[in-house]
Amino acid sequence: MMIKPRLLYQSHQANRRLSFQERTLALSLPIWSERSVRRQLGSQKVKAKKHQIFVPRSAQVSSPLVTHETTETDDSFKVKAIVNVKLAKAGFLSSLSLDRRIDDIIDLLGKSLLLELVSSQLDSETGEEKVTMEAYAHKGKRREEWVEYVADFQVPKDFGEVGAVLVENEHHHEMYVDTILLHGFPHQDPIPIHCASWVHSKFHNPTKRVFFTDKRLYRGKWRFGRNRSYIPSETPGGLKRYREEELRNLRGNGEGEMKSFERIYDFDVYNDIGDPDKSLHLQRPPLGGRQRPYPRRCRTGRPPSDADPVAEKRVGRFYVPRDECFSEVKELTFSTKTLHSVLLILLPTLGRVIRDKDLPFSYFHDIDSLFSIGLDLPHSENLEQEKGLLSAVVPRLVRPINNDSSPSSPPRDILRFECPETINRDRFFWFRDEEFARQTVAGLNPFSITLVTEWPLRSKLDPDIYGPQESAITSEIIDKEIGGLLTAEQAVEQKKLFILDYHDLLLPYVSKVRKLKGTTLYGSRTLFFLTPAGTLRPLAIELTRPPMDGKGQWKQVFTPDWHSTDVWLWRLAKAHVLAHDSGYHQLVSHWLRTHCVTEPYIISTNRQLSEMHPIYRLLHPHFRYTLEINALAREALINAEGTIESSFSPGKYSIELSSAAYDLQWRFDMESLPADLIRRGMAVEDPFQPHGLRLTIQDYPFANDGLLLWDAIKQWVTDYVNHYYPDPVLVATDQELQSWWTEIRTVGHADKKEEPWWPRLQTPKDLIGILSTIIWITSGHHAAVNFGQYAYGGYFPNRPTIARTKMPTEDPSPKEWEKFIKKPERELLKCFPSQLQATRVMAVLDILSTHSPDEEYIGEKMEPSWGEDPVIKAAFERFRERLKKLEGIIDERNRNSKLKNRNGAGILPYELLKPFSKPGVTAMGVPCSISI
Repeated sequence: MMIKPRLLYQSHQANRRLSFQERTLALSLPIWSERSVRRQLGSQKVKAKKHQIFVPRSAQVSSPLVTHETTETDDSFKVKAIVNVKLAKAGFLSSLSLDRRIDDIIDLLGKSLLLELVSSQLDSETGEEKVTMEAYAHKGKRREEWVEYVADFQVPKDFGEVGAVLVENEHHHEMYVDTILLHGFPHQDPIPIHCASWVHSKFHNPTKRVFFTDKRLYRGKWRFGRNRSYIPSETPGGLKRYREEELRNLRGNGEGEMKSFERIYDFDVYNDIGDPDKSLHLQRPPLGGRQRPYPRRCRTGRPPSDADPVAEKRVGRFYVPRDECFSEVKELTFSTKTLHSVLLILLPTLGRVIRDKDLPFSYFHDIDSLFSIGLDLPHSENLEQEKGLLSAVVPRLVRPINNDSSPSSPPRDILRFECPETINRDRFFWFRDEEFARQTVAGLNPFSITLVTEWPLRSKLDPDIYGPQESAITSEIIDKEIGGLLTAEQAVEQKKLFILDYHDLLLPYVSKVRKLKGTTLYGSRTLFFLTPAGTLRPLAIELTRPPMDGKGQWKQVFTPDWHSTDVWLWRLAKAHVLAHDSGYHQLVSHWLRTHCVTEPYIISTNRQLSEMHPIYRLLHPHFRYTLEINALAREALINAEGTIESSFSPGKYSIELSSAAYDLQWRFDMESLPADLIRRGMAVEDPFQPHGLRLTIQDYPFANDGLLLWDAIKQWVTDYVNHYYPDPVLVATDQELQSWWTEIRTVGHADKKEEPWWPRLQTPKDLIGILSTIIWITSGHHAAVNFGQYAYGGYFPNRPTIARTKMPTEDPSPKEWEKFIKKPERELLKCFPSQLQATRVMAVLDILSTHSPDEEYIGEKMEPSWGEDPVIKAAFERFRERLKKLEGIIDERNRNSKLKNRNGAGILPYELLKPFSKPGVTAMGVPCSISI
C-alpha cells in the first residue's frame, strides 16, 4: 500500500521531474569537484566525454548553487526544512558505481529528497484532507558525520498544524535520516522530528516514508517533537489515513522474498535451522506447529529447499527489517566484525589447529594454559588476512606475539583467553560443593532451583516407556546426608529441601542422544538442603537411563563422600548435572525464554501499533537489535552443526529440546519475576513484605536484586499507562492495542492460543501486568542469564556444556572400571568437552558477554517523545533515580558479610542486575533490550 497524498500543492522547487535531457546529463557526467561544477554551471555548458551538453535552465533553478528567496505574503509564509542524514562510516558517496554517480548529479540538481508537509487538520469546509506542501531538498552543509539537505516551502496560512512529513528518497541508495527540523512557522519554535530510520530509494520501492510530528499544548504554548503519542481514537483527522496505511505497509502482503531494504514484519515457523540442500544429515524438522510447538519468527520468504520442501533455503544473510539492523557502532564492535569473525574465521581456524575434534585435555594444566600460553594460530599465506582481521576486531582473544628466537620474523597470532574473574579470585572455586550449590541462586542460571513440595519424588512419564516412576533418592539417603538435623519429610514440610529437576524433560531424549557420536545423556535430579546459615548444601544426585537397547532402566544415586572412589564418582555426577544445567540455561532460560519468545512481541508491535501509539513508544527501546541478533543466532549459533549442536549434550536435538520445554513449561502468565518465583516455590505472597512476597531462601541474590528492578519497572509502566489511559474503557476500545495482544496470542504464539492462562486485556491493570512482564524479560531476565556467561562459563570445568562419557558405574566392562580406578582424573577430563568444543564455546561466550560501546541501559536514555511530556518526563526521571539507588543497594549487599551467597573469600559479588556498566566483559549492566 502506497502512502498517497490526496492532492499536491507544489512549492517552487517541485514543479517538475528530471527531463530526458537532464537524465542524459546525469548518466553522462563524471564525478567532478565542487569547484569544477561551479565553473561549468556558471558557463551554462558542461563538457562530458566527446559531447557538449547544455544544462537546461530549469536545472539551474533547482541547483543549490542558485538561491531563491521566498517571501511571506498575506496568504502564506516561508518554511525551511533541514534534513540531517547520517554518513556511512566508509564516507558519504564513497562508492564509484554508476548509481552513485547518478546520485551525485541528483544532489547537484538539488533534487536529493522530495518532502511533503501534511496537515493534521481536515478542511473545515469539505471535511477532507488538506492539500500537502511539496518541495525538493538540496544538499547543504556537511559535518563530520552528517550532511544536511535543505528544502524551502511556501505554506498557506490556513494550512494548520503540521502532523507529518512524507519523504521520498530520489537517490538510488538508501539514506539514514536522523532528524527533520522545520523552521518558520509563525510564533513557534523550530519543530524537530526525530526519524532515526533508513529511507529506501524510490527506485526500490515507490512508497513514501511518513514521519509524524509531536504537538502538544504545554503552559499555553504549542510544543513540537516527533510522534506525539495518540491512541487511535485521538488521532487528528488529517493523519488517520496515513496512520492506517503505514501499518498496512509494515505488514506486507505475506508474499515473496523479503529484500534487505524492506521494513516488512510477518510471521513464519522455524524452518531454516537445517540445511538439507548442503547435506541430508543437516536436515532438521521445522519448529512451530502441533507436533513441535514453538514461537514464531520473522518471515524471510526464501524459497523452499530442494531436498526438503518444508525447509527454507539458507541463502545469503538472513532478512531483518531494515530499522532492526545493528547500528554502525554495533556493526563494527559486534556483528559483522566480531561475532562473524569468531564464528566464520576463528572457529574454523581452531579446527585446523585442533584436528581431532574429540581430543580431550590430558591434564588440568592444559586447560590453565589457555589463559597463560594460548594456542598458536596456523601460519599460512591464505590465512594472514583473516588473522589480521581477527587480531584487530577481537583483541581480547587474538594477539600478535613477537618471535623472540627470530626478531625479524613477523609476529605470531596467539589465541589467548582472558582469565575469568571467578578463577582470578579462587583458582579452585569450581571444585567446591558449596560453590556448586551457591551458583543455583547467584550464578548464571538462577531460574531452575525449585522447592520440593512432594515426597517421595516421582516421575510423571509413562512407566511402560521410561521405566518405574519412583526416584531412587530415598528418605534414608536424605536423612543420612542431613546428618540428623531433620528427617526428609520434616525438611520438605519446613521448606528446607530444593531440587534441580531435569529428569522428565531430558529422559525422553536419552536414547536418541546416545545414538550420536561423542555425547551421552541422562535424566537427572539434584537435591539441596537449606542450612541454618542460609546457604544450600548438595545432598544427592540421581542419574537415570530409560530402558533401551534391550536393557532395563538404570538409575543410581551419588552423594558427597570421603572415600576416594565415591569422591570421584560424585565429581563425575556433578559434571553430568552441570552439563544438563548448562544446556537448559542456554536453550531454555536464555534462548527460549528471552530471545525466542520476544520475537513475536516485536513483530506484532510493529504490525499492529502505530509509531504514534504510546505503547509502541514505551516498548520500542526494549526491542532494539533483538531481531538482528536472533537472525545471527539462526545463521550461526543454533543452526545445524552450529556452536550449540556441536558443543552441548543434546547435540542435533538441542533446539528440538527447547521446543519440548516450550510445550511443557512456558506460560506467559508465569514469566513475570514474582509469578516465576511463586511457581517454583521460591516465594509466597505476603502483603506485609516490601515486594508483596516472602522469599523461601532469604539470601537469594538474583531474587533480592531482581525484585527491586521488577518493582521499578512496574512503577514506571504504571505511571506511563495511567497517564494515557485514565479511563479503563480506553483500553478495551483501543483497536490497535486489542489487535496487538490478539495477534501475539493467536499468531505469534499460535501453538498456545487456546490456553486458558493468557491474561485478558480489558483494563489498565491488565495492560500494566502484560507490559511489565515483556519489559522484564527483555531487560532484567536477559541480563541475569547473559552477561555472566564468560565469568562463570569461561573456565569450562565450572560449567561444562557437554558430558561425553557415561558414568563408570553404568554397566561397566572390567577394562572400563579398571581405567577409572587407575586414573579417575583422566576419566573426568574425557567426560568434559573436547579441546575443540571447549575453545569454541569459550570464544563465543567471551563475545556474547560483551557490552557494546553503544549499549543503551535501562533507565539511561529518555526517548524524545517522553521528554516532550512533563508527566511522562517526571515519571521517567523517578524511574532513573530508583535504578541509581538500586546500584548502591547492590553494592551495599555485596559488602554485607552476613549474606554468604554473595560475600566471602574468593566469591564473585553478584552484580548481574546492576543497571549500568562500562563497555566490555563486566558481568554487570542491564541493557534495555536483548541486543546480544
